[in-house]
Amino acid sequence: MSVRIISAGVGIVIAIIVLLLHNTIVLPLVVSLLVSIMIFELFRAAKCENFYVSLSASIVYGVFRIMSWGNFLENLMLPVSLLTVFTVFLMFILKHKETGFEKVSFMLAVMILIPEAMLTTLKTEALDNTHGIVFLILGLCGAWIADSGAYFAGTFFGKHKLCPEISPKKTVEGLIGGIVTTSVIFVVFNAIYINLISKEGLHANYILLALAGAVCALIGTLGDLSASMIKRQCGIKDYGNIMPGHGGMMDRFDSVLFVMPTFYAFLSVMDIYK
Repeated sequence: MSVRIISAGVGIVIAIIVLLLHNTIVLPLVVSLLVSIMIFELFRAAKCENFYVSLSASIVYGVFRIMSWGNFLENLMLPVSLLTVFTVFLMFILKHKETGFEKVSFMLAVMILIPEAMLTTLKTEALDNTHGIVFLILGLCGAWIADSGAYFAGTFFGKHKLCPEISPKKTVEGLIGGIVTTSVIFVVFNAIYINLISKEGLHANYILLALAGAVCALIGTLGDLSASMIKRQCGIKDYGNIMPGHGGMMDRFDSVLFVMPTFYAFLSVMDIYK
């Protein structure tokens, strides 16, 4: 338990430093690093890590996707994307005796979906010069607070298993607790920020915020269960051990991969803030 607490503490300190430096190159660099690690962890889980060229091409693509967003390099995304896809298929042809199309499809999906999902962290932060960092923090809370709420609700009230074959510890009561907790946190967090901290005259639609929190908690559970299903089918307990007691980056960011795009969509489509 002490190792898990220390590991979490170190992670929180690093996260705070990165968030404080959000308007520098530090944020995209850290997101690029996370993308690289998660791509590697998923390749390794599916026993694709020996396809070094495809793995390297996927990581390079992921880093380029993050680092090129919002600058002149973004004009090169199409040729870079095509080159990466062609490389993966070329290796498929050259090593067709060692792999099937299922693994190729998996590698391509990982290569595209992980960077695109994580890119929404940068897009969310860039939505507003003043409040963007608050939006980013709220989106991350939508992923991680739901886990905490679900854990405590499930511990004290959990009786009905949610998906016992995929995640035996998850309960229906825990899911409801996570949804309620996230909705409340979204509303309270914004009420405190808008009324006590921000001096920009920001206004929020608290009904939409509560709805966004509920949806994010639900989608985050979907992400967690999806990542757990991959682990179970691959026969592994954790994606890695980069955070002792917590597992790998995929173990920590599986919900974020689903929640951040969802929250970004809410902010982009609905008039939550005025």
